[in-house]
Parts: sequence; structure tokens; C-alpha cells
Amino acid sequence: MDYKYLVEKAKEAKGFAYAPYSKFRVGAALLTKTGKIYTGCNIESVSFSPTVCAERTAIFKAISEGEKEFKAIAAISDLEAIVYPCGVCRQVMAEFFKPDTFIVCADKDGEYKVYKFSEILPFAFTKLTCG
Repeated sequence: MDYKYLVEKAKEAKGFAYAPYSKFRVGAALLTKTGKIYTGCNIESVSFSPTVCAERTAIFKAISEGEKEFKAIAAISDLEAIVYPCGVCRQVMAEFFKPDTFIVCADKDGEYKVYKFSEILPFAFTKLTCG
């Protein structure tokens, strides 16, 4: 599948990032099973702990509007290198994504690689593993 459109939506969302401290802007676009796209950007706080990543912003927006099934999420930053979800985002993905949900990781120019969620967090801590 071609994920260029999803990467473009993530790039648009990156424009709304609030990153005055790190200057590390990230945008994400989440595709639901129903075909709707939810976008998100990273939002920083001066104390960093309350900072939220773009991927989690998109996921939480979708969940808060009743979406529960997802096909793919794309993320992009201003880096030359491809950006990958952080560990906290991967754990949130483990809560809501199926092993075959696609994770699209892009560089600043929109070149991307696609992974299944099970590939980027193979031994996730899930409802099944915590009893």
C-alpha cells in the first residue's frame, strides 16, 4: 500500500507542533479502519514530563471520539533520518493496536519505511501479559 498521503497528513500536523525547548517538531497521522484520519503533533512543556508526543496525541484524539480500530499510523520530523516512535508511544500503541497495524516511519523529505506493530515492539507489555 502507498502511504504517501498519510505521511503528507503527518507533515501538515508537524506544522502545529509546539516545541520551543527541544526544537524537535513531530507530526503524526493515524488511519482508522473506517478510513478517517486523526492527526497529532508533539506538545512540549517547560518541565518536559507533561510533554506529549505526536503519535499519542493522534491516538488519544481518535480514542476520545470513539475510534477503536486502526490500520496505520505515520510519523515525520524535521530530521534527515527516519523518525521512529519512542518507547512510551510504543507502549500506548500496544494498548490499542493489533500486531498487524502498520507503523510508517518517515524522514523530513517524506521517504518512509513500513513496519508491522509487532516488529517495533515484539514483546509488548499487554493486557494478556499482565494477568
